[in-house]
Amino acid sequence: MRDAMKFVAVDLGASSGRLMVGAWDGRRFALEELHRFANGGVSVRGSVEWDVLRLWQEIQTGLMRFKARYGDEPAGIAVDAWGVDFGLLDKHGRMLGNPTCYRDPRTNGIPEKVFARVSEAEIFAATGVQTMQINTLFQLAAMAMTDDPRLECAETLLMIPDLLSYFLCGEKQVEYTEASTTQMYRLGVQGRPGGWDREMLRRVGVPERILPRVVAPGTVLGEAGGDVLEMCGFAQAFPVIAVASHDTASAVASIPGLDAESAFISSGTWSLMGVELDAPVTSERARELGFTNEGGCGGSTLLMRNLTGLWILQECVRQWEKEGRSCGWDELAAEAQAAEAFRSLIVPSAAAFQAPGNMLEAIRGYCRAGGQAAPETMGEFARCCFESLSLAYWSTLEGLRALTGADIRTIRVVGGGCLNRFLCQMTADACSCTVVSGPAEASALGNVMLQAVAVGAIEDIAAGRASLGESLELVTYEPRGGDGWDGARARYG
Repeated sequence: MRDAMKFVAVDLGASSGRLMVGAWDGRRFALEELHRFANGGVSVRGSVEWDVLRLWQEIQTGLMRFKARYGDEPAGIAVDAWGVDFGLLDKHGRMLGNPTCYRDPRTNGIPEKVFARVSEAEIFAATGVQTMQINTLFQLAAMAMTDDPRLECAETLLMIPDLLSYFLCGEKQVEYTEASTTQMYRLGVQGRPGGWDREMLRRVGVPERILPRVVAPGTVLGEAGGDVLEMCGFAQAFPVIAVASHDTASAVASIPGLDAESAFISSGTWSLMGVELDAPVTSERARELGFTNEGGCGGSTLLMRNLTGLWILQECVRQWEKEGRSCGWDELAAEAQAAEAFRSLIVPSAAAFQAPGNMLEAIRGYCRAGGQAAPETMGEFARCCFESLSLAYWSTLEGLRALTGADIRTIRVVGGGCLNRFLCQMTADACSCTVVSGPAEASALGNVMLQAVAVGAIEDIAAGRASLGESLELVTYEPRGGDGWDGARARYG
């Protein structure tokens, strides 16, 4: 790694963050963890906020560790993070308080008030984004409707990764894939250019003056500022790059072999399943089916459905631990494999499973209400969760085929969930598709690869994906016929 080009990927999730070093030797990538830290919303007098200055401090700590370990400057640094949340700057470039977390209750009831001014169908036709009350549009509308003084004083809005890039180099710009998560960005289609949907925002009452220029993934924003160099001990400046700053888009960028006959699943606490397209699908049918369009790399669009992923089983594990029973993921998979198949099925997106709490009781209650046998043992609960999630993937796959007409035969799974062999095999069986799993560190690898493209070390994204394919060990799962899946698909939903 010492003789290779080294890029720093700042990869932020809602519960943790890390700085990774990606090395490019001219043929293959290698990835190494540099610094890991906790993250999470902080509750203060009824509101939930992000401690973004602590995140900034952790980034500086990671850069100091890079300097101590390698002795020189990185070839580049870039930030990817979750979507929808933002910070506001005043005319002097100072933050107007902590960014508010998407879990804050201020957006309760706001979508209905927005749709009284502009219909949901009209907004979807323009932005292609699925309605979720956490979206940036509704956060800003809530501020405008309550005369929040921060909005009146604001001059610039920056999404979370763009805010941290601003701290690094002083440039105030929003990257395209992040902009596309806001439900305020009009996607380009049929010769119509993309851009902030200013007319819609005026009707909603959101001030358009705060919206900065949108830049494409792979844009070199500038060089790390002198204060950063001095704090972290670097002698020379290095580039700060806007990659696919939405972590899902970076994860998809890392997938080798993603083609017109492939779907992807970014699998973790939440699952995002979709396809990579040349243009968005903004039909009324797409809206009814709960799909969303978000920006990808190289001008692509990601047509996806947001699914409740391993969250339900994670909450079951948390409840078992509260009751004094501990279990690991390997044990859960073994217990699930031994349990009766298709005894209990749930719809993971049901409202009963979205809030923290006693998930065991939530599953029991759901099953009993539907006339099913309720799971009782650890294996029965785990099997219920794995089978139900696999069936949610099958249902989404059917929607993707209907909307695109694509003959999808391969599902490429990335993220932490790709390491769960039992779930990957179930996904292959439920969907009657080949499943290819890996990489697990998808968002960080996509971040690093796009940096290498931005500085000219790799020709383009296609070449970068091919190099990642040579760098990774991928696992393939073939579907097994029978085993009751036909009956389960008929029961699901």
